[in-house]
Amino acid sequence: MSDKKTTAADIEKKAGGLIHEFKEFISKGNVMNLAVGVIIGAAFQNIVTALTNSFINPLIALVTGGCEKDEAGNLILVGGQFTINGVSFDYGSFISAILNFLIMALILFTMIKAVNKLMSVGKKKEEEKEPEPEPEPEPDPQVVLLSEIRDLLKDGKLSEAEDKLNTKNV
Repeated sequence: MSDKKTTAADIEKKAGGLIHEFKEFISKGNVMNLAVGVIIGAAFQNIVTALTNSFINPLIALVTGGCEKDEAGNLILVGGQFTINGVSFDYGSFISAILNFLIMALILFTMIKAVNKLMSVGKKKEEEKEPEPEPEPEPDPQVVLLSEIRDLLKDGKLSEAEDKLNTKNV
């Protein structure tokens, strides 16, 4: 019986960890950005479809075949159609779908480019921080000694320079 309680507690602990991980995953923003992108994409799809049906399809119909009226007097776009052996091929709808796709691709491209630019602006501010200057390496002891001797010779202190040179050689 105690094994079942322990197992149940372990399962609850694992489930709690899984829920915690899921909350962390959702709160990172990637999922939220994706959800917003899907919603905006669906809204743009409706706008683009309305544009295509209201403006582009009639233009295709005018260029490729025009319009006809049905029995009720409603206008029917028949542009971009041909019939072979009683089978109708509606290439106007295909052209319309291609234009619809290209418009959506252009909109998504510009949106992604704008978002990437905004993201890079934040990263550039972090990268633009000036790095701390590197400390100068300590000079070689021989270079220091030679510099001291040079300075003594400039000041006309030849004997002090010779003493310094002799003490270092010993």
